[in-house]
Amino acid sequence: MSEQSAYAAAGVDIEAGDRAVELMKADVARTRRPEVLGGLGGFAGFFDASAFKRYEHPVLATSTDGVGTKVAIAQAMGVHDTVGFDLIGMLVDDLVVVGAEPLFVTDYIACGKVVPERIAAIVRGIAAACEAAGAALLGGETAEHPGLLEPDEYDMAGATTGVVEKAKILGPQRVRPGDAVVALASSGLHSNGYSLVRHVLLNQAGWALDRDVPEFGRTLGEELLTPTRVYARDILALIEAAEVHAISHVTGGGLANNLVRVIPDGVAVTLERASWTPPAVFQVVQGVGGVSQPDIEATLNMGVGMALVAPQASVGALLDASRARGLDAWVLGESVAADGPASVRLVGEHPHD
Repeated sequence: MSEQSAYAAAGVDIEAGDRAVELMKADVARTRRPEVLGGLGGFAGFFDASAFKRYEHPVLATSTDGVGTKVAIAQAMGVHDTVGFDLIGMLVDDLVVVGAEPLFVTDYIACGKVVPERIAAIVRGIAAACEAAGAALLGGETAEHPGLLEPDEYDMAGATTGVVEKAKILGPQRVRPGDAVVALASSGLHSNGYSLVRHVLLNQAGWALDRDVPEFGRTLGEELLTPTRVYARDILALIEAAEVHAISHVTGGGLANNLVRVIPDGVAVTLERASWTPPAVFQVVQGVGGVSQPDIEATLNMGVGMALVAPQASVGALLDASRARGLDAWVLGESVAADGPASVRLVGEHPHD
């Protein structure tokens, strides 16, 4: 028995991996930036750092993340070309909140069996999201793990690198009492809290993914697969449009827990629930599961994808620039001086549809 056939007998199909690479080449090529050297298939990707010469003091920023249990929904529905937006959104939008421009992404896909068309669909979504973010898909890895994952199972993760001028890094060091908080709407659940959502709607309530849900105007599965909004280009444009002090990417842990990460000690932020109505999916999860307000707010984004902390004088320009880019934006709250550690609290009640 040859070495190659022995590997195949163990469940690893090298030829299928090669076919998957061929199928994804055109999608990856569309993400190419001028700084990228070489092509797909090498041992390492190259990015020409001489582009940093235009910076006075370039600082690299990096982020790594995955999609989480949302991939289980994609697998159950047989729809694989949207979760790439969830992966890239989690990566590049953690960079852009410090003011960094995302430059390139590398991905990793682990699967039980390489089905070339399925892997190509996953990468197609990743590449499309990279295009939306302006980042090059510089390289990646597809690993076949028979015996560890079932043939139709896969998981994905990635890493990204960006660059920011040191003097322009955003964060708590810039925040001042009196700053306003401006919210940018999420596209839905994004890719956080799916363990809770799946437990409530699929396990406890027993809903099927093909169930029509009137509140959503579509099936449960279609709602749960709504791709994460990739804000990278939007945030970079807003930073250019007006002065911004800090930005929070609202991911796992919810709004308050993420926003407090960019608030300095001696500052307290109050957010008004009355300023927005959470989209139907958040209301349904809370109602069907009987989830308390503190628990749901500590798990899901509740309709807020980004929170920008900025001087009051910037608010009008930020709202105008956001809406010009098709983003729903509103004033969420404000900060005041306070004794003790940084704090963020939500007050009042949400209006109902």
